[in-house]
Amino acid sequence: MEENTYCTFVKDKPEDNVHRIYHDTEYGFPLATDDELFGRLILEINQAGLSWETILKKKDNFIKAYSKFSIKKVANYTEKDRERLLNDAGIIRNKLKVNAAIHNANQILILQKEHGSFKNWLDLNHPKTKEEWVKLFKKTFKFTGGEITNEFLMSTGYLKGCHSESCPIYKKIVKLNPMWANKISNQK
Repeated sequence: MEENTYCTFVKDKPEDNVHRIYHDTEYGFPLATDDELFGRLILEINQAGLSWETILKKKDNFIKAYSKFSIKKVANYTEKDRERLLNDAGIIRNKLKVNAAIHNANQILILQKEHGSFKNWLDLNHPKTKEEWVKLFKKTFKFTGGEITNEFLMSTGYLKGCHSESCPIYKKIVKLNPMWANKISNQK
């Protein structure tokens, strides 16, 4: 195994590339709040059928459009808010994705009531296989098929695969939270 070798998908990208910035500062890093987790779920849902680069370039627009990913605010969105989102050229204007964000915010409120937080719910269900997670997410949320669930869970450290163990970012994440080593490694 090579030491300090960046993950293949970013190793040749310049430091100011959106993929590289995401890889180096967000991908696989622990998220502290339910709103951050919800925001990542919204971004992953909106990526379906599009490039991740498109989503990363629109990320600030998503944050603004979806009330800084406030679960409580999004859960209370009205029909007027739906229309506002569907007319916002800065985000992905897809009715199914907009409706899923609002529905999922309401589902997270239920999970918070039952488990204390969305993060607690994720932690209580960890570890699961990808297939088990997908089944659970499809039962709980809208617009969360296999790839969306997989990417959400990898990007937040609940499934393995976001970084190779030789990647310096993997090492950085493990230093931040050593218990994550068994969650995020790209072991085959």
